[in-house]
Amino acid sequence: MNGDTPLGDQLDHVQKASLTIGMVALVLCAVGAAMNPKRFFEAYLMAFVFWLGIALGCLAILMIHHLAGGRWGFAVRRLLEAASRTLPLLAVLFVPLLFGLRSLYIWTHPDVVAADELLRHKQPYLNAPFFLVRAVIYFVVWLGVAMLLDRAAADQDQAPSREATRRLTVISGVGLGLYMLTMTFASIDWAMSLEPHWSSTIYGVLIMTGQVLGAFAFIIVVAAWLAERNPYAEMIGPLQFHDLGNFLLTFVVFWAYIAFSQFLIIWSGNLTDENFWYLHRFAGGWKWVGVVLVVLHFFAPFLLLLSRDIKRRSPWLSKVALGVLAMCFVDIFWIIAPGFGRPGLTVHWMDIAAPIGIGGVWVAMFIKQLKGRSLAPVHDSRVEEEFEWA
Repeated sequence: MNGDTPLGDQLDHVQKASLTIGMVALVLCAVGAAMNPKRFFEAYLMAFVFWLGIALGCLAILMIHHLAGGRWGFAVRRLLEAASRTLPLLAVLFVPLLFGLRSLYIWTHPDVVAADELLRHKQPYLNAPFFLVRAVIYFVVWLGVAMLLDRAAADQDQAPSREATRRLTVISGVGLGLYMLTMTFASIDWAMSLEPHWSSTIYGVLIMTGQVLGAFAFIIVVAAWLAERNPYAEMIGPLQFHDLGNFLLTFVVFWAYIAFSQFLIIWSGNLTDENFWYLHRFAGGWKWVGVVLVVLHFFAPFLLLLSRDIKRRSPWLSKVALGVLAMCFVDIFWIIAPGFGRPGLTVHWMDIAAPIGIGGVWVAMFIKQLKGRSLAPVHDSRVEEEFEWA
């Protein structure tokens, strides 16, 4: 795709605008960090977890496609690959959080740990050096899997090669397992340990489900925008959008199932060392955020996505997906923000500026990666086989 094509020009414009908005928001956050470091690191953590989730969710969907196939995946494969190639940027964007560990996590305070028996018991795991080592391992694994998939895809683009296709399948099988393992521990480190007296064995699954759901929503929004422009309009149609809509519906339901399962198990147990996590999120204005999630993150998209017409019409489907994407961030906010010990529901201006800042830079990088290759996968024998069976 050349920059002098109409689509190329539009992508250039969106990329520049996104980068400009992102940089301005990050500069404002830097000013806010000088005035209120704690609030900055809190807002930055939530924004980072959200946008990392979109990239990792796209990587997970890409691996699922390589393992299972399907026409839906060939239409959006380049979008998924472009998102996975933004992980080096996210590794760099993680660095500022290392300067805010003491502002974010109570287990980094020796006096607090010394006075708390449970924190002393968890200290061999919850300590800053080991936290850093684990973070390095997570990014090495994610970057390694994304790089191997990218190389295999590049080899496949050069010439027809069943070996490259086989490598994509093998890497995806191993990579999907590594993603689930590393993201489980990353969610514990970066989010659950904000409240180190609480634990949930299903927490990692909840975070990963939200990542894949958010990634499907993001990809649908981008694909719907591209579907109105050539040459991408020739690659995707109502059937592919119908499949993507079904995936979105599936993960909306699965997210609700996992979220309710965690609540039901903990609440029915009625143990004070477990249910306090929900008590914090039912107090004050937080309960209304929970109500919004139930209505707009489950019931509304669930009912809308039951419609075949909505799933086959990309403008309508993209509006539903955009709403789901927004609710994915609200979900992250509801999960993480009460762990900072805020007195009731409070929204600081940096809670809005940080996701705009990181998101603007990330979207600019995503578009740069998207422009780097043709929008259609080439020399993939599975494309012809899929349409022969259609």
